Amino acid sequence: MSRTIWMFSSRRYFASAVTVKLRPYQESCLQACRNALQAGATRIGVSLPTGAGKTTVFISLLAQISPPSHSPSTSRALIIVNSIELARQAAAQAAAQFPQWRVEIEQGVKHKASGNADVTVATYQTLLQPQRLAKFHPGNLKAVIVDEAHHAAAPSYRRILAHFDPAIRSPDATFQPPQLSCPIPIIGFSATFSRHDGLALGSVFQQIVYHRDFLEMIKEQWLCDVRFTSVKANIDLRNVTVNSKTGDFNATSLAHIINTDTVNNLVVQAWLDRARQRRSTLVFCVNIAHIRALTKTFKDFGVDAHYLHSGTPASERHTLITAFKAGKYPVLVNCAILTEGADIPNIDCIIVARPTRSRNVFAQMIGRGMRQSPSTGKVNCRIIDFVDSTNRVAGVVSTPTLFGLDPEELIDGKVHSHFVNAGLISYIDESIETLEARAQIAVIQDAGDEQVPVDSRDDIPDPKYITYVDYQNPFALVDGCSGAPHITKLSTNAWVGCGEDVYILECLGKGYIRIECVSADEENPAHYRATFTEAMMHMPSAKAFKVSPFMRKRLIMTAETLSDAIRGCDTYAAQKVLRGSLALGLLRTAKWRKTSASDSQKNFIQKRRVKRALDQDTAAATLQNMTKGEAANIITRLKHGAKAYYEKKAREAKKTSQLAEKERRRKEREIVQVGPLVDHEAR
Repeated sequence: MSRTIWMFSSRRYFASAVTVKLRPYQESCLQACRNALQAGATRIGVSLPTGAGKTTVFISLLAQISPPSHSPSTSRALIIVNSIELARQAAAQAAAQFPQWRVEIEQGVKHKASGNADVTVATYQTLLQPQRLAKFHPGNLKAVIVDEAHHAAAPSYRRILAHFDPAIRSPDATFQPPQLSCPIPIIGFSATFSRHDGLALGSVFQQIVYHRDFLEMIKEQWLCDVRFTSVKANIDLRNVTVNSKTGDFNATSLAHIINTDTVNNLVVQAWLDRARQRRSTLVFCVNIAHIRALTKTFKDFGVDAHYLHSGTPASERHTLITAFKAGKYPVLVNCAILTEGADIPNIDCIIVARPTRSRNVFAQMIGRGMRQSPSTGKVNCRIIDFVDSTNRVAGVVSTPTLFGLDPEELIDGKVHSHFVNAGLISYIDESIETLEARAQIAVIQDAGDEQVPVDSRDDIPDPKYITYVDYQNPFALVDGCSGAPHITKLSTNAWVGCGEDVYILECLGKGYIRIECVSADEENPAHYRATFTEAMMHMPSAKAFKVSPFMRKRLIMTAETLSDAIRGCDTYAAQKVLRGSLALGLLRTAKWRKTSASDSQKNFIQKRRVKRALDQDTAAATLQNMTKGEAANIITRLKHGAKAYYEKKAREAKKTSQLAEKERRRKEREIVQVGPLVDHEAR
């Protein structure tokens, strides 16, 4: 396919339209788009926060894209949105900016476009119908705009976009890509140009050409000023399950913790304490049951609150939103439905009553209140969110974490006595300026406390796996293979550790002494319990008769500390098991322990080696130089559960490593920056 040079009309084009004065960053965004398209890119993305005027930007861009020189009739444009509300907003904006344009909507039964308009705004749900999509022949389009473009990697969107560019793979195996004389620019706009479910936006877009963060926009006063209130509440999220694809909390599981009378009362009380005078508060909940319960709680406190959700009929939804825009009631409670595309500038308070682990979702929710609205008397927007007061769950996004701060380190403000006395709630009131000041102080303090290592290179890659170098490995030749180096400070005898606070003293064929930690219960505190298991016959004889070589274990003692237990057991061994000079054989320094390991010891260890602990070559080299004492310690540990414990810890370590890597990738996906996007599927 030959490269096409796209031409752009002069800005004088606006002379016959409603005058729109673009903001400096909008001009910069348009320039970045023009530069990318003229350089040969055809699938580009733009990241602008809620309230930044994305619709104005992409309609202005359509006016500046002229048909290619070899096809002057290619003058139409298609805008793809994900709701009828967004379709109406985009169509109204296009008609206002360019009255000479013919603008149509393609959506559902009520809105059927001709396919011949200058600009058609269509919902993706409608375009999934083949007969509706067929109206928009690729050869007749000069550009396709995708609003809320973070959805574009989803199969439903790719099924549509593949119709306009053969480089975008359709999920339908039988799909025949279009034959185009030149590529059609596909330009995506979103406030959160990333996906938290791992689907690669690089499968649709080649690069992000422009990005502005909402914090920058607030500081530059393009968005309204914000006042943040974080409510430190006694909410325990430890048992809430996490979606394996998105990395965010599962709604049903989260609702069990959040949708309770106590938490709902807390939410309403926080609003009464901090936002009672606000005219228009939008509340985000977990699910439908939550919005109904929380709305009822607001009403129980005498607050006129209403709710809507995805199942609310369109006419009722329109009536509710229109009344809310007009300030006829102060609180609107919703679940997910107003996270995207809601243009309600008068919102002056946001309550995030659903904890999230996604920075994008959090930004989308609070972004609903960041539009400026001087005509309604709006001065700023108060954001109220809730954080676990004991910081029990990592990764939960809140106002402080946006600035890299720990909610636990912030100073409490005035609190409501009922919840304070119950230990449930405290407030942190901050502005952008104070939070940034705190963050800078934290950075300076960290820098002052930091010790610079000898090798201070900043190009050391993140580790891809974890190797545990400790004493849990039963084959590790450390401290005589004791498995418990701390035990050497408590006894001169050859005690070994078998993991999970279990210690064994092998008594030279007479049996063994075992010490284990017993957890506390209602009657007894935590303590150590020591037993002796006596051998009644040699192992070969026991095998021949197919019986256990040991008698039933008997209790020696209990002790409050490990030190007392070890000391008591050493005395018991010398007085009851191996009397006189025989007890010298129990010492770590006994002469027999320093001689070379026997063949039978080596064979025993070789057969039971842990694959992940010793490979074949390493095992051979290790066994060649092993002493009898080291071999005896390894064998004792293997017989008493060290191998199983080590393998369990290795599995746990591997799982922890995998979860840490998964979490790192999830957070990395939420970082938006200008530059190429990677298509992982194409690799």
